Amino acid sequence: MAHWQGWLTVAAAASYLLAALLIRRRHKHGLLILALALGLHGPVLATQIVVLEGLRYGFASALSATLWLALVVLVWEARRSRLEGAASFVAPLAAFALVLPWFFVGHLFQGPVSVLFVPHLLIGTLAYGVFLLAATLAVFILVQARVLQSHSARFLDDGLFDQLPPLLAMERMLFRYLSIGFFLLTITLISGVLFSEEVFGRALRLDHKSVLTLLSWLVYGLLLWGHRRRGWRGAAAARATLLGFFVLLLAYVGSRFVLEVVLQRGLGG
Repeated sequence: MAHWQGWLTVAAAASYLLAALLIRRRHKHGLLILALALGLHGPVLATQIVVLEGLRYGFASALSATLWLALVVLVWEARRSRLEGAASFVAPLAAFALVLPWFFVGHLFQGPVSVLFVPHLLIGTLAYGVFLLAATLAVFILVQARVLQSHSARFLDDGLFDQLPPLLAMERMLFRYLSIGFFLLTITLISGVLFSEEVFGRALRLDHKSVLTLLSWLVYGLLLWGHRRRGWRGAAAARATLLGFFVLLLAYVGSRFVLEVVLQRGLGG
């Protein structure tokens, strides 16, 4: 199984890199290769998380799952919106994250896995994926706005922006994804509060992960409120999106990295 998983991982990572290259060159099969990479990535991710001994979910697996989910949404959206440029940007990151569990396998979840843990984990990871997509759009909004303001011919002739929606369309998509992600993150926080004892085996406590997650929720909530009530948009909204995602990334991936790599502690630590 390990030998099969290794070859599948290499094939998926190579497919991601090939898809990014083809998309940037506007090859008609670029998105098809990207869909193939996602199809290969899925089984690899499942075998990395669900093992014979139980559930193994570390920071590397979390990052890999987040990028996989973001690319699934990107491929779906690319059927009706010009998001190929964003997909070509995220695909190499997914290739990198795909091999990370080889070096950082994570730790087994200590104790019996509650039935509530799996939906909590899935919804939380889905929220990460949606917010990653929003952060990617925020980066392109900032770059595109700067390019348009400076009239830089070198970037305009690069062809990347031809594979992206117009600036106003990207802003609308950004706030749509922020709304979806905020809803999912709210469910994650509520489930963590209500079922902490059963899901994690201990009462809820305000550790750094909980505080950072709540802080990111407040940033996104304030941004959505300001957009609807005060008309916040543009570069300021894009920067706030990146700030919220950075804090959210620190909340789980960052904390898991410290626990697993620096402190050598497992999920139950």
